[in-house]
Amino acid sequence: MRRLILTALMLLAPLSWAGAQTPAQRIQAARQQAAQAGIPVSLLDGKVAEGHAKGVPDDRIAMAVERRLGSLQRARAAMSGVAVTPADLNVGADAVEAGVDGGVLGRLARAAAADRRAVAIAVLTELVQQGMASEVALQRVTAALASGSEALRRLPGDQGVAHGRAQAPHGPPDVRGPANAAAHGGRAGAGGGPPASVPGPGGHGRGKGNGNGNGKP
Repeated sequence: MRRLILTALMLLAPLSWAGAQTPAQRIQAARQQAAQAGIPVSLLDGKVAEGHAKGVPDDRIAMAVERRLGSLQRARAAMSGVAVTPADLNVGADAVEAGVDGGVLGRLARAAAADRRAVAIAVLTELVQQGMASEVALQRVTAALASGSEALRRLPGDQGVAHGRAQAPHGPPDVRGPANAAAHGGRAGAGGGPPASVPGPGGHGRGKGNGNGNGKP
């Protein structure tokens, strides 16, 4: 019986110690774990600085740092065998948190050239956030990689326009709904103008009261 009690106390001790740690101690513990795992500590320090800049309470900052460490560890595991940079690892953690499948993340990390890997992963993440399945997003990103940097950069916007067209009600050919208007003004290849949310040259919008930010809120 005495042995069982001692065993139980030993198992509970780490839990009680973790609960007794201050936020600063928890952050430091996370930094030590990151260093031991070969994860740049600066990726966690950025989270701390962001929290302080926003006035977030210390306990919530510690929680965010611990959560980020877990995402970085999962991203590192998914991209094993690849010489990832801190930027690759950072966007990889973003991908994990967005719900990108770990296998898909690893395949893209291995397929993309080193100088385009971070951008490719960021685009993959944005497509998944738009509602696209990880495997489908991987196919789109891989095809864009083969077409060049510009195709990769434009992919999230083109996908959003295509989705908007699919959702917009169909009207007569000379009638354009909001989604079609955004498509004609927003795609770089359709008219050469910036997206609807981006002011044109000189800082002026495209028309008064057309829903592009020039009317009253």
